[in-house]
Amino acid sequence: MSMMSKQNRAYCFALTAVLLWSTVATAFKLTLRHCDPLQMLFYACLTSTVALALILLLQGRLQTLVGALADHWRTTVIAALLNPAIYYVVLFAAYDRLPAQVAQPINYTWAIVLTFLSILVLKQRVSMQDICAAFICYGGVAIVATQGDVSHLEQANWVGIALALAPTVIWATYWIVNIRDERRPDVGLCLNFLVALPMIAVVCAAFSDFGVTMPGLLGSIYIGLIEMALPFLAWSHALKLSVNTSRVSNLIFLSPFLSLVLIHHVLGEAIHATTYVGLVLIVAGLLFQQHSARHAPV
Repeated sequence: MSMMSKQNRAYCFALTAVLLWSTVATAFKLTLRHCDPLQMLFYACLTSTVALALILLLQGRLQTLVGALADHWRTTVIAALLNPAIYYVVLFAAYDRLPAQVAQPINYTWAIVLTFLSILVLKQRVSMQDICAAFICYGGVAIVATQGDVSHLEQANWVGIALALAPTVIWATYWIVNIRDERRPDVGLCLNFLVALPMIAVVCAAFSDFGVTMPGLLGSIYIGLIEMALPFLAWSHALKLSVNTSRVSNLIFLSPFLSLVLIHHVLGEAIHATTYVGLVLIVAGLLFQQHSARHAPV
């Protein structure tokens, strides 16, 4: 296989993941019309667990789950609690309270949180570029949250905004755990969902129930496949095939803009100009951070 064809395959996998992720903000809002966040999470997690297990079964590697769980049970329990259990409970609650065009851009600031958590946990050094990137990103968050009108601060849904910001911390913490994770990515992801599923079932039974309408069930199945399982596998394949990860990593920033198109045309949300301004600032801050890290002295 030539290097060019290998890179083209990387682009195909990356764009597949981007297109799938672009649909999930709309899917969240549509599904939440028919069930509550805990019901949606349970059926989505169940779907993702089955899908990931089937993929391992078809690859003849399902039995590796037992050994991986025995060898890395502490990592598995911690990772499962973070993702999918706590992360998606809070994320879905945020989408339940906020317009999709507000919740979705805020979620992309997790990379900035990761930088500052790495400073605290991994003792990495903070640079002036990191601080500037954070100011740019959170300036964008402020514009999205207030729709550019600071005189209406009291009218903003601050509980929803806090719920939208909280998953960025949870997801960044999950990635720090992943740095020391010795499990294969696909095996680790399957174990996370397998271990989290009974936890989510207990919480759903305690605070909700399992009775959902057919639209709610179908939407949850879609989310389990298209948000939780398949795009992560596609993205990991893209990173493995690419001759340089930066060639595909920046494609992820297409996703929030494509998502806004669907939010407008499918959900019927009128996209405010300030949403675009805020999203551009968030993406600009993240790209600035990436560029600065790539050119930082070793």
